[in-house]
Amino acid sequence: MDGDRVEIDGGIMEGGGQILRVSTALSCLLGLPLRVRRIRAGRSQPGLRPQHLSGLEIIRDLCEGKLEGGEIGSTEITFTPGKIKGGTHIADTKTAGSVCLLMQVAMPCVLFAASPSELRLKGGTNAEMAPQIDYTVMVFKPIVEKFNFTFNCDIKKRGYYPQGGGEVVVQMSPVKELSPINLTERGAVTKIYGRAFVAGALPIKLAKDMAAAAVRCIRKEIRDLYINIQPVREPDDQAFGTGSGIIIVAETSTGCLLAGSSLGKRGKNADKVGIEAAEILLRNLKHGGTVDDSLQDQLIIFMALAKGLSRVKSGPITLHTQTAIHFAEQLTKAKFTVTKLEEGTSKDTYIIECQGMGMINPNL
Repeated sequence: MDGDRVEIDGGIMEGGGQILRVSTALSCLLGLPLRVRRIRAGRSQPGLRPQHLSGLEIIRDLCEGKLEGGEIGSTEITFTPGKIKGGTHIADTKTAGSVCLLMQVAMPCVLFAASPSELRLKGGTNAEMAPQIDYTVMVFKPIVEKFNFTFNCDIKKRGYYPQGGGEVVVQMSPVKELSPINLTERGAVTKIYGRAFVAGALPIKLAKDMAAAAVRCIRKEIRDLYINIQPVREPDDQAFGTGSGIIIVAETSTGCLLAGSSLGKRGKNADKVGIEAAEILLRNLKHGGTVDDSLQDQLIIFMALAKGLSRVKSGPITLHTQTAIHFAEQLTKAKFTVTKLEEGTSKDTYIIECQGMGMINPNL
């Protein structure tokens, strides 16, 4: 500790941008000055990339904080938070950097602001190595709202690799506190649906091929359910650049949502994109958890902030989740336990439990 500045090692565990997102969001919420060293030390291009810098800047602006070391390539920053305020905030990666990752860092903070917020997030809506915006709307949103808050997510324009150019507007009102969640009953899969999309110069046939290949793949395992994957061509005035991809969601009788998704890229066969998404979905259904591997780590910060005991049943714990737990425990008084379930040992199933810190919004 430098005075009372919390020291974060950005090179351990997952060693990427997630450490920055979790620790700066919690720093902002708890009013803890922070120093993060060895930022993204585990990556081929260490240091801040445009999307990480945009994330830091929106957090700084949200709480009128002070950021030092905030430039591209920087491997060390210090951050001194101020008071979180509502209003309109803009973050623009100016690249295909993911708007969903910007949302991940800003959302917990604006929940504890003094007034409603509007976040105008610009960059890539469907980017590699990040949740697609469709995942955020179709899976993340309905589940995270179980913590007892709501948000509105309006996709103004979609943007793809390499230029980005997408824009998403998120509106949310602050809450007094977050409720804990209990997601331990998986139930039976009741429906499977999704969207296969193309934008820009790509023909709708590609979307149809992705959807058909995904359905064939799922049919081998799940025979009796109607599978509705819509092929879509994004309207030209609502998409910037050329892109394609697919997301498939399985909904269960207890309201769980699990997904598989994949993005098209040059030289990658459309069938392969569809099959990849279907296989990810099937893998997520096999482990018997109530959340898929993409949602697992995104819930950790909310569990840490909530008041009371949250329980989530999941498949194998990802490195992203282990990392989020490590830094949530380092910075808050939340306590996590992860227990492997021994029932029918064929499944790799775990319960993630968290006694949350019970963050109270001082402004309300």
